[in-house]
Amino acid sequence: MTLPPLAPASADALLFDLGRVVLDIDFNKVMSIWAGHAGCAPDDVIARFVVDDHFRHHETGAIDDAAFFRNLRSSLGIAISDAQFLEGWNAIFTGEMPGIAPLLARAAARMPLYAFSNTNPPHVAHFSRTYSEVLGHFREIFLSSTIGLRKPDAAAYDHVVKAIGVPAQRIVFFDDSADNIAGARARGLIGVHVTSTDDVAKALAELGI
Repeated sequence: MTLPPLAPASADALLFDLGRVVLDIDFNKVMSIWAGHAGCAPDDVIARFVVDDHFRHHETGAIDDAAFFRNLRSSLGIAISDAQFLEGWNAIFTGEMPGIAPLLARAAARMPLYAFSNTNPPHVAHFSRTYSEVLGHFREIFLSSTIGLRKPDAAAYDHVVKAIGVPAQRIVFFDDSADNIAGARARGLIGVHVTSTDDVAKALAELGI
């Protein structure tokens, strides 16, 4: 996907997705831990896992952790405890994306930074504690499970833009999902599709940061 034209003074705020933009994630680690507790092969769990309504409802705060894990217990066919589900669930985070911290520090010195993540309460509790330093660069972090809206729904972007208080066309949004970028652009934001930290660095350079 071709990056939109950027130039110095073309933005008033930067908005970042978290997973695979700021924080690195590995879903295979989740599956491996769940499979280990269940006594089956990770591939068996992977084959059964789907992003269904329960997943989406968990990310918008419509159901709690117990209901989400109960559905997983049924859909994955593994009889493990909530605590074991939680252990695997939080293992998805493997560290910061390489090189992102100094880029955020530099950008934060020039303009306000915000984050917007499709996420859930257990992950929020985990990454807020574990990665507090790098997340400290953001003036505010918008969480789907808190606002009740998730990307790429139009209402989600409208909510975040209104909260930031900057016209959509003056916000640069970084996300690793092409669908989320398309959704953001449809609401007027400048979207940068991130495949590596280099894409963030390039966009910041074009912004004169």
